[in-house]
Amino acid sequence: MNMRNLYLLFVGALLITATSCKKTPSSNNGSGNVPGDTTKTNPTGKDVPSGVGDGVTFINGGKSAIFNLYAPNKKSVTLIGDFSSWSTTDTKYAMTNSVDGTRWWIQIDGLDPNTEYAYQYYIDKSLKVGDPYCEKVLDPNNDKYIPTTVYPNLKAYPTGKTTGIVSVMQANQPYTWKNTSFTRPDPKNLVVYELLVRDFVATHSYKTLTDTLNYMKRLGVNAIELMPFNEFEGNDSWGYNPNYYFAPDKYYGTKNDLKAFIDACHGAGIAVIQDIVLNHSFGSSPMVQMYADANGVPLNNPWYNSTPTHPYNVGYQFNHESAATKYFVKNVLKFWTSEYKIDGFRFDLAKGFTQTNSGTDVNAWGNYDASRVAIWKNYNNYIKSLDPKLYVILEYFAGNQEEGELANEGMMTWTNLSTPGEQATMGYNDAGGSWDISGLFYDGYGFTNPYALVAYFESHDQERLQYKNGMYGNASGTYSVKDLPTGLKRDEMGAAFMFSSPGPKMVWQFGERGYDVTIGTDDVKLQDKLPHWEYMNDVNRQHLFKVYSQMINWKKNNAVFTSTNFKYSLGGAVKTIQMLDASNNIEVVGNFGVTAATTTITFPSTGTWIDNFTGTTINVTSLTFTITLAPGEYHLYSSSPLK
Repeated sequence: MNMRNLYLLFVGALLITATSCKKTPSSNNGSGNVPGDTTKTNPTGKDVPSGVGDGVTFINGGKSAIFNLYAPNKKSVTLIGDFSSWSTTDTKYAMTNSVDGTRWWIQIDGLDPNTEYAYQYYIDKSLKVGDPYCEKVLDPNNDKYIPTTVYPNLKAYPTGKTTGIVSVMQANQPYTWKNTSFTRPDPKNLVVYELLVRDFVATHSYKTLTDTLNYMKRLGVNAIELMPFNEFEGNDSWGYNPNYYFAPDKYYGTKNDLKAFIDACHGAGIAVIQDIVLNHSFGSSPMVQMYADANGVPLNNPWYNSTPTHPYNVGYQFNHESAATKYFVKNVLKFWTSEYKIDGFRFDLAKGFTQTNSGTDVNAWGNYDASRVAIWKNYNNYIKSLDPKLYVILEYFAGNQEEGELANEGMMTWTNLSTPGEQATMGYNDAGGSWDISGLFYDGYGFTNPYALVAYFESHDQERLQYKNGMYGNASGTYSVKDLPTGLKRDEMGAAFMFSSPGPKMVWQFGERGYDVTIGTDDVKLQDKLPHWEYMNDVNRQHLFKVYSQMINWKKNNAVFTSTNFKYSLGGAVKTIQMLDASNNIEVVGNFGVTAATTTITFPSTGTWIDNFTGTTINVTSLTFTITLAPGEYHLYSSSPLK
């Protein structure tokens, strides 16, 4: 049977019932062409039927599927899989080339919508690859290590029939969303909890993670940022080695387990932010393999550079000035927001989205880059066209001018204050580093958007505050930061200051209970870290959790914490923050030194002020108020009770 002619004969009826397993962006012109591909290279070819997206599009109620692969300059592509007994020679499964020569497509009929089918593309009679747009893969080397409790009834790999990673497709994979009217938190009130599924729960499963949401609710965070969870190489990973961008990694569970987790988060008032890696891919990516030399390095690749353009690249770097890359990235972003209701993205290595080659020059890489700014404005505009309230968070670390320009477009950037935060909680301000935490405030960067900085003292890339306290903390007489109760108390003080400044904040998993396991040297950095839930049996760690929870909830519920009317002094041993608002005023003071200190605080008004952590009050009779603070002592005063 000639499937192509059959399709053309019944195209009108088919389009009425067509459903796609991929949601393609508006840049898809119907034939699936990447913008800019206009040269006619195959006048005898036939274009992809109108309305068909990239990857697999199901029609006829899932009984038929059209496969559509972008593969310019290839001589032949054959679809192989369960439906063809994995034959590489059956001409029935030879794919049709489009008129412009960039795409290969075929329709397969007689499918069972409730059955999974494994398949690959056999390119130029030499290379077998999975589908870059597939939503599930089978890996012959790693799937056997996934527990059946995490991913039950996993389809068996077609051993002896093919090699390499294979794709899986199925028409019917229903999920009914329970929470369809979730309102995302305003960025000015955003408190993000970054976590790695693998380490947060010992089962490394979405199901168990869902069971921990009561913990998140008690803590008070209103967003969870999941470290990369689309398919990555191996199982035991941080996820920054991606290969398939539309498939959730099976090591954490099924796609419906992931949807159920996101659904439950929305039901709990918590947004879900996807940490996504679009600076690079690793060698098992089909898009890398399709255009690579004998060593696996990209060669004349539509998506990737042969040589990276910046010094911190890993894997193979995307070329974000390529039309093919822009088209692919937008498809990825639309897919996760539409299919999984993701609330926003944290873009890993976002400063790497550049073709301005800085080689190994770290300083040059940070210089203002107009082309990089244009790339990010383009992506941001596209994301906002999907939903103007989606979060766009960049791991950028460029100059203030460049980040400020992106901030003015509504993008947020990570603000790494780990070094001054560590120095402050350890009690040091010496040649080893400054304890000035003024970077909590946007005005020091010259920004006009007060809610563009996602500030943090800890992230997955930094050492733990409490580990540094315990190993290297300062001391004077009997007072030692190395003592666990003392160190945890200083972590509380750090939290009081971090959450009191305006703008989004981020907590790295278990910082709220003083996690003190070292990140380790490079050879152990990525290894598993136990969650140590038993920490919550320690009264001092419980109190740290309580302070985090209090600060997070006060930040969310009191407008004064979003105020742009403020004063601060954060460079000395005694640090202060003053925030003024029509609804309330607050004064935060803390002694980060290791000896007692007497200081004068300037209050905006006299009268009775509430010490929110103790529940006591002070009587301010003069706008200048003198106070003596023991080492590690801190207070958050307010002119009226915090909610």
